[in-house]
Amino acid sequence: MKHDISFHTEDGTKLAGWFFAAGSSPAPTIVMCHGFSATKEMHLEGFAKTFHAAGMNVLVYDNRNLGDSAGTPRGEIDPIQQIRDFRDAITYVQGRDDVDADKIGIWGSSYSGGHVLVVAAMDRRVKCVVSQVPLVAGLANAQRLVRSDHWAGLREGFAADRAGRLAGQPPLTLPVVAEDGGPCALPTEDSLTFFTKLPPENLGRWQNEITLRSMEMFTEYEPGEYIARIAPTPLMIVIGDKDHLTPADLTLKAYEEALEPKKLLILDCGHFNAYVGDAFAISAPEQCSWFTKHLM
Repeated sequence: MKHDISFHTEDGTKLAGWFFAAGSSPAPTIVMCHGFSATKEMHLEGFAKTFHAAGMNVLVYDNRNLGDSAGTPRGEIDPIQQIRDFRDAITYVQGRDDVDADKIGIWGSSYSGGHVLVVAAMDRRVKCVVSQVPLVAGLANAQRLVRSDHWAGLREGFAADRAGRLAGQPPLTLPVVAEDGGPCALPTEDSLTFFTKLPPENLGRWQNEITLRSMEMFTEYEPGEYIARIAPTPLMIVIGDKDHLTPADLTLKAYEEALEPKKLLILDCGHFNAYVGDAFAISAPEQCSWFTKHLM
């Protein structure tokens, strides 16, 4: 059964989400959140229901400053802060009577797919991890997405934003996606299609705006550097072989650095296809089997 829940992080920020209760108590529990700017309504429920049907509790929540969760500035995506919040989410579920505190799994996709690599490497409370179409190398990934002749202007924008914030001005912002090749955070056609063609029930409180500093932090974020430290926690990586938002070759290179036990699933799809359709029908049961093997 799905319930609306909320919990507070260590600094007092209220994060909102859903809790799928397994019914048997205490049960293994999966903690999940979405990727860059995305809300929990954007096709995470299918994965949660798959894990729940196998007898696990599932917590799905919105990252701070996004969706139904609190926090300011709105649209600020700080990967290090999101990692801290993920660890607070683990602490929250471990405090519930219906959770087996020794059987915690974590799931992330895209940006949060990078987060779970870091969390699993640092936090031994995690007993199993699934990372789907993850960001593994922020700078290299950004260099694939941003034209080389735009880099100087982007760096100037970062500096101007810092100066403005120090002077008490509001943060500079930019769209997540934009029509006609306009400046934005995710300048791929499939990103534009995904975020602008979702039905209302799959949008949540998504806003097509992030802070410019979010992009600066994106370029500085290197979660793949943690991947060799995850073992002996079991790791599953899911890749779309046509993914050009978080490119498959970068993820495959990072996977080679991971130690056993590990599993690789390569889907015949692009980045956003991993959430729906045939790719989901293949991937979700495989991910569920990985969790049940190591948590049940």
